[in-house]
Amino acid sequence: MDFFGRQQQVRRMSARLVVLFVVAVIGIIVTVALAVITAFGAWDEDPTTIVGLAVAAAFVTGLSIGLASLFRTVSLRGGGGKVAIELGGVLVPQDTTDPQLRRLRNVVEEIAIASGVPVPEVYVLPREQGINAFAAGWSPTDAAVAVTQGSLDRLNRDELQGVIAHEFSHVLNGDMRLNIRLIGLLFGILFLTVIGRELLRWGFFAGGGNNRSSRDGEKSGGNPLPLIGIAMVGAGLIGVFAGRLIQASVSRQREYLADASAVQFTRQTSGIAGALKKIGGLPTGSQIRNPREEEVGHMLFGSGRRLSSLFATHPPLADRIKVLEPEFDPAELDRLAQQWAQQPPDGQQEDIALGFAPPAAAAPAPAAKAAVQPHVVVTQVAAPTSESYQRAGTLLGEIPEAVLGRARNPHTVGPLVLGLLMAEDPSAREAQHRTLQEKLGQRIADAALAEAGDLATLAPAHRLPLAEIAFPALRSLATADQQALLGAVFALIHADGRITVFEYCLSRLLLGQLQESMKPNSGWREPQRTLAASTDAALILLAVLAQAGAVSATRAQSAFDAGVAVLLPGKQAEYIAPPRGVVELESVWAALDGLVPDDKSRLVQAIVAVIGSDGTVTVAEAELLRTVCSLLHCPLPPLS
Repeated sequence: MDFFGRQQQVRRMSARLVVLFVVAVIGIIVTVALAVITAFGAWDEDPTTIVGLAVAAAFVTGLSIGLASLFRTVSLRGGGGKVAIELGGVLVPQDTTDPQLRRLRNVVEEIAIASGVPVPEVYVLPREQGINAFAAGWSPTDAAVAVTQGSLDRLNRDELQGVIAHEFSHVLNGDMRLNIRLIGLLFGILFLTVIGRELLRWGFFAGGGNNRSSRDGEKSGGNPLPLIGIAMVGAGLIGVFAGRLIQASVSRQREYLADASAVQFTRQTSGIAGALKKIGGLPTGSQIRNPREEEVGHMLFGSGRRLSSLFATHPPLADRIKVLEPEFDPAELDRLAQQWAQQPPDGQQEDIALGFAPPAAAAPAPAAKAAVQPHVVVTQVAAPTSESYQRAGTLLGEIPEAVLGRARNPHTVGPLVLGLLMAEDPSAREAQHRTLQEKLGQRIADAALAEAGDLATLAPAHRLPLAEIAFPALRSLATADQQALLGAVFALIHADGRITVFEYCLSRLLLGQLQESMKPNSGWREPQRTLAASTDAALILLAVLAQAGAVSATRAQSAFDAGVAVLLPGKQAEYIAPPRGVVELESVWAALDGLVPDDKSRLVQAIVAVIGSDGTVTVAEAELLRTVCSLLHCPLPPLS
């Protein structure tokens, strides 16, 4: 199943989640309504009284669940970092020099570049000694990846890479959005347990007890709170039961898929299998001690606590290992447990023993004709391979470490990004320098000019990867600083009177990154548009791509026709050269990003047909292709 098929599957799973939630809520409401009628001794009353009590109880219960779920969901609108912080996570600085943390960030950055997604925030759970990790967020732009201290201490680099690749699979497949929605829904149905406990406490404190008969046979006023409290605790237990079943139903098979994706990505099973073996062989396992584990159990790499098979959010550990290594004997876990009881594994020492060293830099491979065939590129969307990972490592290895350091530092990242956008022509660069002086002051303008000089020797293929490394540091800036930088960026690219493909790509990616991270789309309703209703926007996109990559009007017409043949089989469309060049794309994103998965798949194939109509891809075309796919939320690995 490709990316677009998985997207459709996630949409169906979201609908299934809502159905399961509604069923659970109905069961809870019925339980509470019956308890309220009993607590007030209304069974002997007239039907109108019984119905009135039942309706009132149902309304209050349903409203409580709905408001609790809404409150919890809204509280997570800040993105994946909110979840990590609630679990005790500590943000790993982009420019950290701690060996453990630097190793972690390097792995995350390489996998992000290789996957074609923004580099996420990275957190460590310093109080958790079990081996575990998770990815959370509404979208790849506001995602966060968190690992436990136990993972840093016990896993070697290959194993850590396997775990992070597993989590990136959840990022790429859209699982994160489903997971964070599930947190909100579970909070709602578990909330009644809290209310029930409070009612019990206050009821008994006030001299509880149910309505009871006096000696003359008449009912005396009793306190119904204890019985209602008991019923709500019972209803809450129904919620716990339903919640665990919901977690298990949406989690187990996805773990197998994520394991397989990690193997495909890293092209070796020893990493992720080794991490699973360490979970099975160490006494701390994958345990999470934080009381919020129950909320996030479905999104963890390994089970956060021991549960029966009925409620387990993850497949059995031995089964996961056997899928990766069919010859695996579960008895090996006992042997490893005995071995590690004497000397627990040390991940960094294992790296030394394994002779780990970063991959040597190699010259960029030229784009092959097969790499730009539409069906080939579509299968690569959200499906990075080991070649993607190696390509990302090579790209980062070719960028000077000092430049990477400035891209990771919030204090120097602004001038670096501005330097990337400064023109080569001296007169145009001087105009841009004056613009920056007006917008940000002399110091920043001079720093950007100096960066432009230092970056002049940077290979064109390295510019966007460097920008992608810089985005996390930009997201960490104060909102006012982000807005000032965006204003300077747009003034800068207009200063010389024209906008190049690279200027558009970088500025549009930056705008999308900052906007989506500041205001994540946490709504349940996602746009569902068809290609038939968005044909005009799709044709504008194809025309811009044809114009950007062609050396003549004839070649542009030919490239446009190749895209139309894929987009609208058997039909023709007139090629009209976009008068504003790449800027015309600003009118298409809202219409095209919301396409249903099948139509979006066809659009991506048409895009590739246009760009690859001559069988080759230039650096500018590759940048534009990656930008278009990113803005359509179809993450594309670097083309090799």
